[in-house]
Amino acid sequence: MAAYYNEIDPYAAQWLRNLIAAGHIVPGDVDERSIVDVQPDDLKGYTQAHFFAGIGGWSYAARLAGFPDDRQLWTGSCPCQPFSVAGKGGAQADERHLWPVLFKLIAACQPPVIMGEQVAAAVGKDWLDGVSSDLEGIGYACGAAVVPACAVNSPHRRDRLWFVADNAMRGRGSGECEMASTSKLPRTHRGRSGLIFMADANEPCAREEREQRGWKLCRARSDPWARHGWITGSDGKARRIEPSIRLLAHGVPARVGKLRAYGNAIVPQVAAEVIGAYMEAA
Repeated sequence: MAAYYNEIDPYAAQWLRNLIAAGHIVPGDVDERSIVDVQPDDLKGYTQAHFFAGIGGWSYAARLAGFPDDRQLWTGSCPCQPFSVAGKGGAQADERHLWPVLFKLIAACQPPVIMGEQVAAAVGKDWLDGVSSDLEGIGYACGAAVVPACAVNSPHRRDRLWFVADNAMRGRGSGECEMASTSKLPRTHRGRSGLIFMADANEPCAREEREQRGWKLCRARSDPWARHGWITGSDGKARRIEPSIRLLAHGVPARVGKLRAYGNAIVPQVAAEVIGAYMEAA
């Protein structure tokens, strides 16, 4: 039982090794090569494979959701820059559009389940349609949802597109691979590719409202942000912070590395709900 982590950034790669050593994520190997250089044979013998692994958010999320370490899982949150509203808008023409490279590995290895995340803006640039078409073409059933971080009581919005593809559901069709929890989410409507959009994502997601509406978020876990403190920035806005993390101000060691790692990281608590919903549906 071992996991394969592919992460090209040296700072994040060492962070992964530290998390493995501390027992926070599935033990395994960290490969700092570009995914372009990874071959299918390199992945033999691994139970899980996490591409663009960052600081291990998907592996940690799997444990939060109760997904067994020895159950097969592939994840890949491809670079968001080609599709982000903050980028140049190159989309599929951007050299950082690495889904085709990941897809070649998926097609060669045929893992039972693939999960991933992308900025919500990618929906309007046909990223999801391309991913779904590729995966369905080799026998996977796909489902996706746009879920904000505030859905798990995080103090920020952070809309993200989450997708799941399962090759054991190939006979059921994509419509039956939708995440189990999406039918219980309030104020939703269906978009193309079976996507479930959450309306009013900028509204506070109060725990009481979720419970009244039957949401299954934050299952069996306390609010991970309850112990966080508050600071007021120079702009007058108050923000929550984790007490153990120093402010990322000038003079803080490895400030750039931390900013890059945190900025590219997923919110594991949301990913845990995606995984949990898949486990209910599978």
